[in-house]
Amino acid sequence: MPKSATPVARPRPRPRGDTLAVLKALALAGADQSPVVVTSGEIGERIGVSQQAADRYLVQLEARGLVTRSLAQRRQRVLLTPAAMALLRAEYRSYHRIFEGPARISFSGKVASGLGEGRYYLSQPGYVVQFTERLGYSPYPGTLNVRVGGPALRKVEIVGSWSGLRIDGFRASGRTFGGATCFAARMSGHACHLIHPDRTHYSDVVEFVAADCLRDALHLQDNDSVELEVEES
Repeated sequence: MPKSATPVARPRPRPRGDTLAVLKALALAGADQSPVVVTSGEIGERIGVSQQAADRYLVQLEARGLVTRSLAQRRQRVLLTPAAMALLRAEYRSYHRIFEGPARISFSGKVASGLGEGRYYLSQPGYVVQFTERLGYSPYPGTLNVRVGGPALRKVEIVGSWSGLRIDGFRASGRTFGGATCFAARMSGHACHLIHPDRTHYSDVVEFVAADCLRDALHLQDNDSVELEVEES
């Protein structure tokens, strides 16, 4: 009888957890702040793998733009990139949600006039149907823009890594309309939603939608201050 073929060993799939383990070890060593001098063997010891495996991970992380490396004699100087820190923050927030519940932020800002596009976009049937189903109401056709800066802007930036109510993009009339994610919010006590578009013209402006006109309901004018509370969905 012919001999059966010897099974070919397949490489073990490298789980995402290995990437996070290396990034975590480097961050704890201080690579989130400044370059740290380490060897692949030291990283391997910290995460429980061989020196060769740790070296492969570092090479792959560099190729993905998650670390920068430079040689330092027989060691290497390694620094985490902003993309790596974003991954670690997202993982932290996942655990925070498990053990502490949904994340919440509070901040203040000033009402600002936008480009006037909110009314057009919120009138599109592809958005109206989704908002009605997922937010529980059909938004007033227009967004209220709130300009933020400093510590408030840094708070708002973390919303991009939260889980929220997804509004999918679609195509209509020969053009593409982008998606967005919404988060339950209160503006000076008034119920609304923060809408975080996948693409935006703004860097320091946050957009809000509600069932009614927020400017009218809260008697707001440009440059008026508002207090915001936003919760992860």
